[in-house]
Amino acid sequence: MTAAALGDTAMTAEIRSNTELPVRREALTLRTSDGFALVAEWALPVSKPPAAAVVTFHPLPTAGGFMDSHLLRKASNRLPAMADIAVLRFNTRGTTSPHGTSEGSFDEASAERADVDAAIEAGLVLGAPRLILLGWSFGTDLVLKFGRQPGVDAVLLLSPPLRYTTQAELAEWAESPIQITALVPEDDDFLRPQEALRRFAVVPRAEVVDIEGGKHLWVGEKYVRRALDEVASAALGRPVRLPTEWNEEELS
Repeated sequence: MTAAALGDTAMTAEIRSNTELPVRREALTLRTSDGFALVAEWALPVSKPPAAAVVTFHPLPTAGGFMDSHLLRKASNRLPAMADIAVLRFNTRGTTSPHGTSEGSFDEASAERADVDAAIEAGLVLGAPRLILLGWSFGTDLVLKFGRQPGVDAVLLLSPPLRYTTQAELAEWAESPIQITALVPEDDDFLRPQEALRRFAVVPRAEVVDIEGGKHLWVGEKYVRRALDEVASAALGRPVRLPTEWNEEELS
């Protein structure tokens, strides 16, 4: 789909890695139940109420993951304009990014339970028709361990390593109506599709998608677009293919 297909007859430009589409940004502070302040930001549609909200959980902070990790940043740069989807990004406790440093310290996916609770609460307060949780790498463990909560409509997992999530915790999702989709790169460094299918078999409704040629970090516009298409589809509850071009005037 192109911008022209969406009814825009102006000249269009290809969406590239550093493209930022029109977006309204709101900085906020998430307050955890154990007393910490977490740096966060909403990216919102400019002039429409959001059709869905996506709460994101970043990769491992001790390995360089933060709210500005490239896939999450690109989701915030594109999805509000492309699909009227609001995107919440935040730094988990003790994590530093260009947006700032969250209070607390890394706790190996234990005390981060309170971070997850605070982020989901912010997503619910926004009041969008649908709420999904998007985890990437370490963020998928946070979602699987602590994200099975009322008000969550779907879960999308990018490169789940299942490092901190036990099989017992995973099996608890079998009783949940929340749809789980796991995108597992063919050449992932930690968990590959065949093993993912075995591990996720305890959740019959979970869908494991093999990303051919993909790697853990989702480098390359081909893989970014695939990921964001899947995010939009999960958020809106229907298949979505996002534009690859945009009105040049809005990009200037």
